[in-house]
Amino acid sequence: MSEHHYTGDLPPEKFNMAAFCLSPALHRDPAKIALTIDHGDDQPDRWSYAALDRAVQGIAAGLQARGLSKGDRVLIRMGNTPEAALMFFGAIAGGFVPVPTSAQLTQLEAAFVLRNSGAELIALSPDLPIDSGQTPTLLPPDIAELAQSPGAGYADTHKDDPAFLVYTSGTSGTPKGVLHAHRSVWGRKPMVEGWYGLTSNDVMVHAGAVNWTYTLGVGLSDPWANGAATVLYNGPKDINVWPRLIRTHKGTLFAAVPSLYRQLLRDSDICDGIPTLRHGLTAGEPLPEQVAADWAGMTGLPLFEALGMSECSTYISSGPVTPTRAGSPGRPQPGRCVAILPAEKTADATPLPPGETGLLAVHRTDPALMLGYWKRPEEDMQVWHGDWFCGGDLAHMDDDGYVWFEGRADDVMNAQGYRVSPAEVEAALLSHRGVHEVAVREVEVSSGVHLIAAFVKPEGIAPEIADLLAHAANSLAPYKRPREIRFLDEMPRTANGKLARKQLPARL
Repeated sequence: MSEHHYTGDLPPEKFNMAAFCLSPALHRDPAKIALTIDHGDDQPDRWSYAALDRAVQGIAAGLQARGLSKGDRVLIRMGNTPEAALMFFGAIAGGFVPVPTSAQLTQLEAAFVLRNSGAELIALSPDLPIDSGQTPTLLPPDIAELAQSPGAGYADTHKDDPAFLVYTSGTSGTPKGVLHAHRSVWGRKPMVEGWYGLTSNDVMVHAGAVNWTYTLGVGLSDPWANGAATVLYNGPKDINVWPRLIRTHKGTLFAAVPSLYRQLLRDSDICDGIPTLRHGLTAGEPLPEQVAADWAGMTGLPLFEALGMSECSTYISSGPVTPTRAGSPGRPQPGRCVAILPAEKTADATPLPPGETGLLAVHRTDPALMLGYWKRPEEDMQVWHGDWFCGGDLAHMDDDGYVWFEGRADDVMNAQGYRVSPAEVEAALLSHRGVHEVAVREVEVSSGVHLIAAFVKPEGIAPEIADLLAHAANSLAPYKRPREIRFLDEMPRTANGKLARKQLPARL
C-alpha cells in the first residue's frame, strides 16, 4: 500500500449495515424512542429501538418470502413516512438493495430509475404516479403487514456486498446510479467526531425527507448507529415548524441546507430561543459567510458545515474539534485520506502542495466510497486517478489543512442541495418545438443565492416563458426546473465552436 491511505478503523469482513444501526447493542436502549415523525399535530409517530429492530427484521423476512433474492433491487417511491424508512432498512437487513427516490420526481423520471435499476419490487405511496409495468408493488398497508412478519435475523452479508443504490445527476444528461456497500455506514464514523460531536444523548432534528441521502445518513443511520434519537417532519409547510420541533422534542442538533437557515433567520421566530440546541449542521450546498455570521449573532450558536458527494457522503467538515473558518467547509475528517490532485490525469497521481488548485480527491481505501456507478463502467474509469477518487470538485488546501472550494471541473449544478446536470435540463427544454438551442447554468442572483437559469435561442418567434416552464415541469422534478429563462440571439462559443457555458451571463 502507498503511504497515502485511510487511517480510521476498518469494518469487519462480515457486516450488515442495518444491523450496525439497529440490532440490539449496549449503547442502544431497546425502550428508547429512536424515531419520531411529527405531522404538525399532537399525534406523532414514535418508534422505539426495539420496535424498529422487529419491523426491519420482519420486512426482511417478508421480502424473502415474496421470492426476492440477495442483491435484488427494491424501488422506494414514497413520501416522508415511517414506511419509507422501514423499507430502506428492512431491505438492507435482508441483503436486498433499496433504491430510494425523491417524491418530487415526475412519472417519467421515476420510470427511468425503475427501468435502469432493474428493480424487482416497488414500495409505493398511492399518490405518487409510476408506470410500474409488470413490476409488483407494495402499498403502505402491505409494508405494515410485512413489518409484523416473524423476523429471522439480519442477513449474513459481506462488507463489500451492495447495500443501496441512489441516483444522482451526472454530465451525460440522464441520472446515474451510485451503488454503495454495507461498509459505507462504517465509513461515516469519522463524521461523528469530525462534524457532529454526536453522542447517545443527542436528539437530531433533520429538515430533510426520508428519501434523501442527507436524511438517510445524517438523520437516521448515524444517530441510530450511536444510540441517539431522530426527529423528522411530515406535515404542512411552515417555517416556524423547525424552531417548534427543536423546542418540543428538545433537539440538540439540527441539520438542514443553507437556504433553510437563511429563511429561518428572515421569517421564523428562531430568535425566541432554542435552549436545548448545541449547534447547527449544514451541507448540500456552500454555506454563505453572511448566513453563518447572522445565525451565530441571532442564536449564539455555531453552524458547522460539511462538504460531500453522493459517492462518499461528507468527508470535509468543521465541528466541535475543528474550528470554523469563514469561507471554508473545514478540514478532512479524522482518519480520512484527502488530497488535491492535478486536474489532468498523471501516471502517479501525486498530490499537490498547499495553496495549489486541483481536483479534490479521496483515497480508495476509505470505506465510505461507493462500489461504482451502476451499469456505467466508462464513468468509473473516468473518476479514478490512480488510487484516488475525484468527484469533480476543484479546491485548494491551506497550510493548516483547511479546504477552499473553487467550483466544479464539470458543469454540474447545485440546486437546493441536489446535484443537477445541465444536460438533463437542456434535453427537457429542447423537446419544445419553439426551442432551437438551449444552455443551462447556475447563476447567482444575490449574495449567496443561486438558481438554475436557461438561456434559449428560439426557433423563430420566441415562445411564452410560462409555456416553456410548464413544458419543463412535465419531465423534471421541481428542484431541477429553471427558475429563470432568458432569450439569446446566439449562444457564446469557444474558438472551436463548442458551447461556452461559462460565458453565459453570470447574473440575471
